[in-house]
Amino acid sequence: MKVGVTAPGSSTNMLMNFVLAKAGLTPQDASFVGVGSATSAVAAIRKGEIDAISHLEPVISMLERDGSIRVVVDTRTEEGTRALFGGSNPAAVLYMKNDFIEKNPNTTQALVDALVKSLKWIAQAKPEDVAAAVPEEFLLGDKALYLLAVEKSKPSYSQTGVIDPAGMKSTNDMLVQFDPDMKDAKVDLTKTFVDRFAKKAAEAVK
Repeated sequence: MKVGVTAPGSSTNMLMNFVLAKAGLTPQDASFVGVGSATSAVAAIRKGEIDAISHLEPVISMLERDGSIRVVVDTRTEEGTRALFGGSNPAAVLYMKNDFIEKNPNTTQALVDALVKSLKWIAQAKPEDVAAAVPEEFLLGDKALYLLAVEKSKPSYSQTGVIDPAGMKSTNDMLVQFDPDMKDAKVDLTKTFVDRFAKKAAEAVK
């Protein structure tokens, strides 16, 4: 089957690899097609160019609403995420090399402050507030749909910006299922996340 993803090797592709692995399949058992974002992804489904899609909001809500797709795995909610991964699955994180962090602590803190401030704003914002803050093209010409997508996806956003150990393990467990380079790797998960910046940001933007 042809499975649409935002781009080969992207997070949407990796998520689909994990879904396949849980079913006893490999990435080679499907044909992945990069469909880009928003408009092009919607068009690929509606034109029958792909059989399935692993994508983001508001694309999924749009296709679900008009009956173009049936959602089988839903990571827009904490319940759906835990059903798939057995725990949380941190994504859309800020990552950089450790030597950059050590040499540029003020820059790192400023970036983390901005992200934590955004998370706190999203937590209390109404969908209408979010819609007003994003570029017009994000609405895909359908503001009501975008508001629905925001409402459905809000539970997936972190409240603190801090990744808990269970989330780290969940992500690692996912990768070893389908990434040959990770299968026998010994990863010290405690060294994969620096929490001091997020904790300081949380205090600063209360």
